Amino acid sequence: MAIGAWDPYNVTEDADLGMRLSRAGCIIGTLDNPTYEEAPTNLSVWLKQRTRWFKGWYQTWLVHNRHPVAVFNDLGFKGAVVFHLLVLGMVISVLIHPILLYFIANRTLQTIIFEGSSPISNPLFWLDCLTVVSGYIAFSALAILTLPLRNMGHLSRWLWTLPVYWLLLSVAAWRAVWHLILRPHDWEKTPHRLRRNKISS
Repeated sequence: MAIGAWDPYNVTEDADLGMRLSRAGCIIGTLDNPTYEEAPTNLSVWLKQRTRWFKGWYQTWLVHNRHPVAVFNDLGFKGAVVFHLLVLGMVISVLIHPILLYFIANRTLQTIIFEGSSPISNPLFWLDCLTVVSGYIAFSALAILTLPLRNMGHLSRWLWTLPVYWLLLSVAAWRAVWHLILRPHDWEKTPHRLRRNKISS
């Protein structure tokens, strides 16, 4: 089956490959077996990895939407909508997260200090709060339900750092935008020092 030439410039090649296979009519599934890919060991490496992932998702969405009608024809209406929601929805939510937090904080301080009233009368304030809090709750619930399955339930005590983690994701996402514009094909590879040290020993 021909799915087109390999894209050597997409830095998240599995996303592009998955889209190519789906558009060719293949059924894409998920392997239940765990993987043991080495996680980044410090913030610098983590930030570069997440930047690469976000940039690859931008690239995948942009490349496949050169002909948006063809995407709907290949995937069907439902498949195309899911594609847009998963990829575009994910990156937009991460990009605007600090903007929502800024609006909430700014509106709260401005209303209390300068107006001497409560910000809760503003419907946009409620909408932003609901969006942010529901995201935190959904992510936390997912972690609480799944971490014990991997014998990592003890990590639940770190869920209070979730807002910081999401802000770091936003840094990576905005960094990816900058890379996409100025360094579109730069590939910040993730070093695998632990595996290399284990092999050498």
